[in-house]
Amino acid sequence: MIRFPVRVKPGAKRDAVGGDHAGALIVAVKAPAVEGKANEAVRQVLAKALGVRARDVVVLRGERGRDKIIGLDGAPDGVEELIVRLRRMR
Repeated sequence: MIRFPVRVKPGAKRDAVGGDHAGALIVAVKAPAVEGKANEAVRQVLAKALGVRARDVVVLRGERGRDKIIGLDGAPDGVEELIVRLRRMR
């Protein structure tokens, strides 16, 4: 399982993945931070950006905060490099 930190921006104008916040990948989601809606949106948006199934993206820590640790099960080859490239985007 691959683990990596993310910084979530709930209530954004659009869903997006890219950028760096203190070493964490920035994930912006339109969903509000209520009743787990933002967490589910994070899973969906990350899955699409990384080319994996949403059920393979797991919030390991930080379900109630903006800073989370994401676990990625069954990741395809090269996904670590993709995460690094996404962090460098702005």
